[in-house]
Amino acid sequence: MLQFLTRRLLMLLPVVIGILLITFIIVRAIPGDPCDVMLGERATPAKCEAFMERFGLNDNYFVQFGRYLVNMGKGDFGDSIRFTRPVVDIIAERLPMTFELTFCAMIFSTTVGVLLGIISAIKRNSIVDTITMVIANIGISMPVFWLGLMLAYVFALLLRDTPFFIPPSARFSAGVSLTPLLKFWNIQDPTGFQKFIVSFLSNFSLINAIVTGNWKPFWDGLWHLILPSVAVGTIPLAVIARMTRSSLLEVLGLDYVRTARAKGLRERIVVLKHAMRNAMIPIVTIIGIETGSLLSGAVLTETVFSLPGVGTMLVQSILARDYPVVQGFTLVVAIIFVLVNLIVDASYAYLDPRIRLE
Repeated sequence: MLQFLTRRLLMLLPVVIGILLITFIIVRAIPGDPCDVMLGERATPAKCEAFMERFGLNDNYFVQFGRYLVNMGKGDFGDSIRFTRPVVDIIAERLPMTFELTFCAMIFSTTVGVLLGIISAIKRNSIVDTITMVIANIGISMPVFWLGLMLAYVFALLLRDTPFFIPPSARFSAGVSLTPLLKFWNIQDPTGFQKFIVSFLSNFSLINAIVTGNWKPFWDGLWHLILPSVAVGTIPLAVIARMTRSSLLEVLGLDYVRTARAKGLRERIVVLKHAMRNAMIPIVTIIGIETGSLLSGAVLTETVFSLPGVGTMLVQSILARDYPVVQGFTLVVAIIFVLVNLIVDASYAYLDPRIRLE
């Protein structure tokens, strides 16, 4: 296992460099000039020359890419052209929101999806199976932005004055705020990696509230995450439900399951303890893929519910030709995606002892 993990982590380096190179080429191939986008009508030749010199954009692409790799090795992702702030600070602000949304959405989609898949497989070809699969097909075919708007319309407008009201946007209600962890931990003038970690954790509303014991922001933040989590988690839910059904049906037809039933074991034990473990490998694979996809930024969901996450920042940065921000977020998302896949691969050996990762 250790050898497998070490080998996969070493393979991460060329993958990251390749992704950076492709991103570097693609963002610079987009028509338009950063100076024209940022300065607009004030973009005179003299100002544009000074602008390009300031951000090192007048060098050839090989020099720019080499300089970026060297700085990245030092933990410096550069400064945003649009915000004139370090990219790591922007990542520390935006990534926690997407993490929380992804976590809540996957908890919802995995729990409900696996449950629906199990019920559908056990009740194969029954009315319950038909209804479950119809729900799954509807869920996978609904556009996320439409579902988000419909959820907001129903729970925030039609049910506004009822106990079922759920806020349609923002991260907190008015007047609710988090306690800065710098102040809570009494850290004076943090620098470098310490500053990034504290800032990163501070922007996790749920973790921040738990650490500081401030439960009002915790419940309020969780309340605000319900609708976006349901909206973005519906498609993964449908995919997981269908995969669970097909995988479990295949396992339920095997000899060892019939033997377990012949021994007089209860159906619940046969399904959950014996069949589900061998059916979990394709299910875990789908869960890993969907988790990585959501971490790359649910652009439409974050836009509909006004959430300051990775997706909206990436789109805005691409439109503004903010190369350092696009490259920084792409790198972080790529590393997270690879690590999620690594965890999924490592889980195979636990789920099926016949698999030897070495």
